[in-house]
Amino acid sequence: MYERTCGVMNIKELLCGIEIAGAETPDALEISGITNDSRKVQEGFAFVAVRGYESDGHKFIPAAVKNGAALVICEEKPEENVPYVIVSDSRACEGLIAANFYGNPQRSLRMIGVTGTNGKTTTTNLIRNMIIGATGDRVGLIGTNRNIVGDAEEPAERTTPDSIELMQLLRRMVDAGCKWCVMEVSSHALYLGRVNGIRFSVGAFTNLTEDHLDFHKTMDAYAEAKTKLFKICDKAVINLDDEYSELMISAAECPVYTFSAVRNDASLTAKDIRLNNDGIAFACLTDMGIQKVKLGIPGLFSVYNALTALSVAINLGLDEDKCIEALAATKGVLGRAEIVPTDTDYTVMIDYAHTPDALENILKTVRGYAKGRVILLFGCGGDRDAAKRPIMGAIAAKLADLVVVTSDNPRTEEPMSIINAILEGMKGSKTPVKVIENRREAIAAALKLAQANDIVILAGKGHEDYQIIGKEKHHFDEREVVRDILEGENK
Repeated sequence: MYERTCGVMNIKELLCGIEIAGAETPDALEISGITNDSRKVQEGFAFVAVRGYESDGHKFIPAAVKNGAALVICEEKPEENVPYVIVSDSRACEGLIAANFYGNPQRSLRMIGVTGTNGKTTTTNLIRNMIIGATGDRVGLIGTNRNIVGDAEEPAERTTPDSIELMQLLRRMVDAGCKWCVMEVSSHALYLGRVNGIRFSVGAFTNLTEDHLDFHKTMDAYAEAKTKLFKICDKAVINLDDEYSELMISAAECPVYTFSAVRNDASLTAKDIRLNNDGIAFACLTDMGIQKVKLGIPGLFSVYNALTALSVAINLGLDEDKCIEALAATKGVLGRAEIVPTDTDYTVMIDYAHTPDALENILKTVRGYAKGRVILLFGCGGDRDAAKRPIMGAIAAKLADLVVVTSDNPRTEEPMSIINAILEGMKGSKTPVKVIENRREAIAAALKLAQANDIVILAGKGHEDYQIIGKEKHHFDEREVVRDILEGENK
């Protein structure tokens, strides 16, 4: 846990700007830490009782008090004899309280937020590289596959951390000399208020396709959650080619800058797009005139990622020439169209595609330059949006030459029930399909089927080095799996 260098904080400072519905606390109370997890409470901590979707933090107040909580922040008076503060919505207040406790680090950073279904991870990495290239400053990163604090990389547990973890990260970034923070902002984070207390210099929207409907229920609700970013930023960057762009634009409470790969009425439009097997190139008109842009990541989606990043850079006032140089020098991101080194006459690619749109994008990209067959291995996550399973099955059958359907992260669902839902979308197709529930065995089968010039796509896991079966997380790195299988064959 991050230790505050400024020691304890008086309760009045902790609750500055918080609307209090009731309280019973001594004025001189000092707090040494803050958490929403009763198991992490230490002597002198404030415990924030948050009502979750699986459990209610108020039920854990006794455990927090037993572990030494000096203050409970909650929505109803606790039965325990402990100083307390009542607020109308503890989840909404959590980020503001955490910001106070960690000295409002977000105010010392220029914050850039990227939201959307696909492209967030690659785009945030591109933006970070461009800022470093243009300014030489230290730039923090918060994302799906890693966080970067100063010069140190750390694993990420989720796309956007909860409010307290987020403020801890930002505090550490400031202490490490960062002047900027580029972060992925998920729909969950926006809906649940994890970024409360943060004002973004620029917020960007990549696209919106089917995902997370297990949580949001409808695409309209999913889209509405995304719009919240554009109410807390100074400038908005919007993909004009996405069908939800008008909703994002109308919701924005700040100046809007648009980009497009097809429309001339956008603020920034890509022209003369060239899609190659080792990357993309295009020209666009910026304030500096016509600029030629190159990026060493293939696919039309890379054009959109580059446009998003370049639009953000322009709105940050960065040197465009240096930003374009940084783009040209950028290589792939872990788990995104990542080529696995193998001593074979076929290619193995790992990609995070776990939505219909992302799967279609990677398949179309690879089909554009594959000299042999496209062999796709994929599954769908359990306890998540079930509606996309047959849709992804249909896309796989249409665009791949051979499909291996297997498990992804089945979680608490029966793996074969997930697989059967995928197969529903493949009915009537003539594309050969193999069903192998065990993902390791499925990968071995896919590699055995590969011939010269084929491309084997392992989709869905991407950067993840684990598989969730039941409620347990098991180590499972597909790079290691491929290596071990191929080494075993060569012995």
